[in-house]
Amino acid sequence: METSDSESHTSTVTDGGERNITDDLITDEIKSLHELALRGSWKTILEKVSAARSFSQLRYPHEHLVYLAFNAVALSKLRRYSDALEDIESSLEDLHSSSYRYESYPNVYPNRIGSMIPFTLRWLQALLPSFLGRRNDSLDRLYLLLHFIRSRIDEASNAEVWRRRESFVLSTIISQHSNQKEFGVCYSLVKEMIKKDVNNLSLISKLGYVQLQFGDLDGAKVSFQKVDNLMRDKGEDGSAENQNMVGRNKALIYMVAKDYVSAVREYDVCIDRDGSDVVAINNKALCLMYLRDLSDSIKVLENSLERVPSVALNETLIVNLCSMYELAYVNHTDIKKTLSNWITRLAPDDFDPSCTRI
Repeated sequence: METSDSESHTSTVTDGGERNITDDLITDEIKSLHELALRGSWKTILEKVSAARSFSQLRYPHEHLVYLAFNAVALSKLRRYSDALEDIESSLEDLHSSSYRYESYPNVYPNRIGSMIPFTLRWLQALLPSFLGRRNDSLDRLYLLLHFIRSRIDEASNAEVWRRRESFVLSTIISQHSNQKEFGVCYSLVKEMIKKDVNNLSLISKLGYVQLQFGDLDGAKVSFQKVDNLMRDKGEDGSAENQNMVGRNKALIYMVAKDYVSAVREYDVCIDRDGSDVVAINNKALCLMYLRDLSDSIKVLENSLERVPSVALNETLIVNLCSMYELAYVNHTDIKKTLSNWITRLAPDDFDPSCTRI
């Protein structure tokens, strides 16, 4: 069974390398690709990019790069990692080449300066080797990308954008180390992030999660209590998202202590506040299962799929639901087939149907 404790990060493919690609450079075709991405229609994106390339519909340098970014993201979402990396590396020269800068084309982009490379391409070029058995190459590239970002923060006019990218890439690096159970490195990196943003509730919560990973329950309690205290110091209830983060932190401590009844109570409060909190939904179901209430745990997950399929339809939740079916029903194969057919109708292209284990 898989416990959820945090949300994944996302990145926009139309976010420029040094300067955001502005509205006047985003064509209707690019907007269409963005809408398809939001719907998870990755196969359609591949078809549109292929057609645009085949019929030479891309007129300007930035369009080639944006379409390359959409194509690479779509291939990655469909787990075609080798194809995605090959497309990037065969299409791009040195990422710092002047041929990717607006000022190299003054007649096309008058009064524009900076790189036109979408940040997503830089990130994917660094991340994708990790999916191809080249973890060290990926980490080297991610740390180089982090250095590049930090070199831009102090000199860029949009420094806040670059700070968000720094946080995003650091989170990617932390995930890489966490996957290898290198929790000491994760701890150091999160502490480094907190030094720059001492009251960031999300970062302090992330520190608590890392502490739990290597068994520092007391340290995690301190981190989670700090999040709670910071919320109280604001003298207001805070956003529903922050309130739920505090609630999930409390519930996680209860889960570690095997006090599943108290954990369910905390998750119920989170779900009442935000019915699309899939982390709380998933973990509440696990707690009920640990309490030997398989019937209710299954209902929690099934109800979430019915109410908020666009949020609840993720592989962790489906894996857990199918595991519960296997424990609860003799005819679990038939039930999982019904679920699989439903998923086929609603799921985005990148959903992995093998998680039903039929």
